[in-house]
Amino acid sequence: MKFKNKGRKIYKTKEKNYYGKSPVGKVLSGALTVLLIGGIGFIGYSVAEPIINYTKHKGDEPTAAETPITEPASTEAAVTTRIVETKAVETTVVVVESDDYSAAMLKETDLTDIDALKSAIDAIPKEDVIGYIELPLKTNGGSVNYASIVNEAQTAIKSTLTLEEIVGEIEKNGFKSAAVISVFRDNSVPVTFPDTGYVLAADGSPWADSQGKLWASPYAQRTIDYNSAIVQELSFTGIDMIICSDMVFPDFTEDDLQQLDPVLGKSDRCMAMTSAANLLFNNAVSGGSDMRIEVSAVDILQGRKDILQPMLLSQNNIIVNIDVSSLVNGVAIGDVLYEFEGSPSQMVEQCLVRINVDIADFNVTLKITGASLPASEVVSIKKIAEDYGCEVYVIS
Repeated sequence: MKFKNKGRKIYKTKEKNYYGKSPVGKVLSGALTVLLIGGIGFIGYSVAEPIINYTKHKGDEPTAAETPITEPASTEAAVTTRIVETKAVETTVVVVESDDYSAAMLKETDLTDIDALKSAIDAIPKEDVIGYIELPLKTNGGSVNYASIVNEAQTAIKSTLTLEEIVGEIEKNGFKSAAVISVFRDNSVPVTFPDTGYVLAADGSPWADSQGKLWASPYAQRTIDYNSAIVQELSFTGIDMIICSDMVFPDFTEDDLQQLDPVLGKSDRCMAMTSAANLLFNNAVSGGSDMRIEVSAVDILQGRKDILQPMLLSQNNIIVNIDVSSLVNGVAIGDVLYEFEGSPSQMVEQCLVRINVDIADFNVTLKITGASLPASEVVSIKKIAEDYGCEVYVIS
């Protein structure tokens, strides 16, 4: 995803012509040239294939040479964005659309019991374009909104619904399921299981952020095992898509870094985050689910972007969540306040200008949240997303 190409300068150089070769010399020169080109071609083919195979990411699309020729795809599935009126119902249901992912997003309160779930699903407009229902099954903070059987989840469960009930109700209504899970912004599990959180290097006591909250650490094996178990539970119960969000480190201060494991102050700490993402991806795929990583635009702006390592990740598709409401008052980055002005679409564009370099090597779907958008703004945001090479879906 990059800026549109505004054109490039073409530089011309003059080639030097060398004269004076005899006819025999020209023949010998031509023969040597043919032999040299043939040798380079053979060596290049021999070396290039293993290099290409070695550097290819797991899950990458095959190259044009590897892809069988098929009939041109229909253009009827092009990206569309529509506003769906839901004022007639009490449940807030939001419809989102993109090229290959379209969904209606439910709230945590829609998952408290089976009646709440049925009411939320009934309120969704029965449109063919809606493919998925997006479910907040493990939220920022650590709450688990279904009756998980994973041991570490027990004290965080807020719902009596089983996954079988959720998936069954969704499929009965002709939709697919997409589970959103907050991976490391989990302030709940370290309270019950201290070995899932960050600890002080001096005495192994729990570390808390400036608000007194504990965080789940990607360096803690029990944290990795917990999230792996959640993903496996979801995928093997029939969840179609798993969206892993909040794959971030806390905003450590210099004083924090002095007290914690020295590895947390090093640039290669990103490998702990990407390794966790790859493990979760493998778990999801092995159970028959697709998986995507969701990143917050505000996290990217504030430097919490360790997960954005395209060469280290098993898959290249990410969702970037731009919460318009979080941009209204500006975003503090150290001692500097970055302001975003104008309409929601203008703020989205200003945000993309700042984060473009960080997400340029990914296939990006924009997720716009935090604002109720009129149709004209939806159209503007769609155009901006297309200019940056993104798909987009809008949640108002």
